[in-house]
Amino acid sequence: MSESENSQPAQTSAEAPANANRRPKRRRRKPRRSQSRNNAQTGSVQGNQASGSDNHTALPEVPAVAGKWRFQDFNLPMPLMQAIADQGFHYCTPIQAEALRHTLLGGDVVGKAQTGTGKTAAFLISILAYFLEEPAPNGQKPGAPRALIIAPTRELAMQIEKDARALMTHTSLRVASAVGGMDYQKQRQKLEKPLDILVATPGRLLDFHQKRDADLSQVEVLVLDEADRMLSMGFIPDVKRIIRATPKSTERQTFLFSATFTQDILNLASQWTHEPAHVEIEVDASAAANIDQRVYLVSDAEKFTILRRLIEREKLEKVMVFANRRDLVRKLDDRLRKAGINVAMLSGDVPQKTRVSTLERFREGKVAVLVATDVAGRGIHINDISHVVNYTLPDDPEDYVHRIGRTGRAGAQGTSISFVGEEDGYALPEIEAYIKDRLPCQQPPANLLSDD
Repeated sequence: MSESENSQPAQTSAEAPANANRRPKRRRRKPRRSQSRNNAQTGSVQGNQASGSDNHTALPEVPAVAGKWRFQDFNLPMPLMQAIADQGFHYCTPIQAEALRHTLLGGDVVGKAQTGTGKTAAFLISILAYFLEEPAPNGQKPGAPRALIIAPTRELAMQIEKDARALMTHTSLRVASAVGGMDYQKQRQKLEKPLDILVATPGRLLDFHQKRDADLSQVEVLVLDEADRMLSMGFIPDVKRIIRATPKSTERQTFLFSATFTQDILNLASQWTHEPAHVEIEVDASAAANIDQRVYLVSDAEKFTILRRLIEREKLEKVMVFANRRDLVRKLDDRLRKAGINVAMLSGDVPQKTRVSTLERFREGKVAVLVATDVAGRGIHINDISHVVNYTLPDDPEDYVHRIGRTGRAGAQGTSISFVGEEDGYALPEIEAYIKDRLPCQQPPANLLSDD
């Protein structure tokens, strides 16, 4: 049975009035108020949701640029605009501009965009603008979020929560996460209070829902992030059960984002959304004009020596190294450590608490080199990674796009270096076909080949 076929339990006449007050209503498509009018006339709403101070720093002047949308063009609430400005963001990325044009009017969106394009901010900004402009329904219960964001991995879910907190700095809105591998009781305690946004992975969320710690019946906005990855990881049955616990698609707003639009994804989107706008940002991994992509032709025996010399002689301070297997990640971590390099590793067999602390150390610059598998690395969102090294080429060409997307983020310049040895040659043509571009192959620079 599809989600759209799900029916709500029958209510008695005594229950109807109370439940009707709490029942979320689908956002109407209506002209949004101007910024000045919004600030003047919705003080009761924003005053309740703001952090308590009206003394916001003056927003910088952002000049109009042909072909670009500024965040100020969308007349967002001032607490949200202040948070966006605090992070140095002024112009929308293509996925943000296209998505916000629909979502801020209450419409559903099915979006195709690769990682690193700013899609997380696109749905968070829309959710927060809505919550700052519209009061919460009466009788909101503890553990009943107004917005539910489902992500396939713990790393991605926790990054979304962190991004949400940054955008909520000047508000009193509340966000919590429910992810596996982290302290269960601490997460449960957060669900004992009213909250606005819940970010979750499918397994842990189902656990909380089945134990009645999480109530999904009042969800007003549902976000499904990286739907293609949830499909490939086998999470769709769990996601279907979660969605059946939320209001009908006609009674909530739904965003679905995916890096690819397979027929399976489009079928799911048709079940879970209501008259969505389809927003498609081309996967252009020749991608990234701001990423210098290099391919070094090397023997398998040379790879480690060239990697070590690259890190040491280029004095790299924030680099990610990807390998296909966990055992290879462990081996690289051990050899780099013995070579005196400040390194840490991230793979599926590393305990979750260790993974979280490792990511924070890497983010803060306390670790120079992070060696990771694709599963562990895809959810990492750190803006100042200078280099990505593919120690081995991925089996799935799409993973190449996600790997190099760790660098060159937020408009910065980045470098991706792929080592192609005897075992990697078969993967290169598939990657080039996927990105619709040829990758320049070359011998490593002389300074990486010599012992001096």
